[in-house]
Amino acid sequence: MANSDSLLASMGNDARELVKRTWWVFLVGGIAMLLFGLLAFVKPGIALLVLSMFFAASILVDGAFNVVGSISNRDKDGWWIMLLIGLLGLGGGAFALLNPPISMLAFVLLVAIEAIALGVFLILLGWRVRKATSREWVLYLTGALSLLFGLLVLLRPMQGGISIVYIIATWAVLLGGLKIYFSFKARSLAAHGGARLFR
Repeated sequence: MANSDSLLASMGNDARELVKRTWWVFLVGGIAMLLFGLLAFVKPGIALLVLSMFFAASILVDGAFNVVGSISNRDKDGWWIMLLIGLLGLGGGAFALLNPPISMLAFVLLVAIEAIALGVFLILLGWRVRKATSREWVLYLTGALSLLFGLLVLLRPMQGGISIVYIIATWAVLLGGLKIYFSFKARSLAAHGGARLFR
């Protein structure tokens, strides 16, 4: 039992160190998502093709920074979850960027699948860092919102283009805001060397 407790404590410490070192990954990804969401709200009439390419670029940027952050901290427990999130973003973003004439339905399905998979990975990451923080609910909430968005889009794939734009924009703003919030909390932990994330 003692060995088991020691192992759990070690895993919690590794997860805390991972979050402390990679706070900027969440910040950059959150800003990219937030900017996309705001642009979509301000310019809802932008052609869906242009909007989809910008969205794909934000996913690609987020994915790239997640890959860099995870690989540079691969000695820490949970790094592979961040790597999966990054690879998901790179794959989804690159596919959309390389296929600009993609139909609206295909784009909507791509967004839905991306959101569902991202939600699952974020919830999994929250589960992994629960020993290091009392506020892992931020990751749980972010993941749940992403899952909900993806399921709603899958249920109504033929909605009007503007409606889809507003749904995507709302998701991006919420997701981006929560990721930025989490990043500043993680940065505060790194700066003060606290024993727990989010006292």
